[in-house]
Amino acid sequence: MDSAAAGKRGAVTALLADTLDRLAQAAPSFSAAPGEERPSQAEATASPDQATGPRATLGALLDDLDERAFGLMLLLLALPCCVPFLWGIPQIVALPMLALAGQLAAGRQDPWLPTVLRTRDFNIDDMRSVVSRVERYLGWLERFAARRLEGLTHGRGAQIIGALLLIPTASILVPLPSTNTIPGIGVAIAAVGFLERDGLLVLLGLVIGLLWVALLLFVGVEAISLLKDMILGAD
Repeated sequence: MDSAAAGKRGAVTALLADTLDRLAQAAPSFSAAPGEERPSQAEATASPDQATGPRATLGALLDDLDERAFGLMLLLLALPCCVPFLWGIPQIVALPMLALAGQLAAGRQDPWLPTVLRTRDFNIDDMRSVVSRVERYLGWLERFAARRLEGLTHGRGAQIIGALLLIPTASILVPLPSTNTIPGIGVAIAAVGFLERDGLLVLLGLVIGLLWVALLLFVGVEAISLLKDMILGAD
């Protein structure tokens, strides 16, 4: 990445861009599925999938990360869910997000994904586009971030947060309108909090996600009750 561009970005935004750049450079090394022969350059050029741009697996993304793997991977996976009316990527990332939140709750130090999730792939250019669309909001979060309430970003505090994050991440799995954008924003804010060691941001993201899920549940229950009254009233 150009150094001048990096200088204009915050640490988290630059970290996202650098990670995607490394994955794009390494893309040919994992363009084939495990056990399959990698296609030749001519075959890759002729392939419609390759023509759409470089692709990366979630396993390659995970292997590229360091001790910030939980926070950065949660952020990268949550960002597509923050963009309204974006289809495709959120459906790919929802289940891995749930797995990561569960591992945080279990107290794992390093994230792990089973083979069925590690081999899920995504278009790197699409992910770059998502990062570009939310970059100004990430910049605002980074300016707001500071080291505080750090006990919530590691150890027992992180376990409790991980357990609570299971709720908004589970909401993202539900294929219904309004179930993924706000919870995705909440998870993304919490992930920035983990990266910046800012427990206040972690709490803010968690509260946004939980309140939205609670609102959806309330509206759903009320709608079911209203529908039931209408049906019974028609008898």
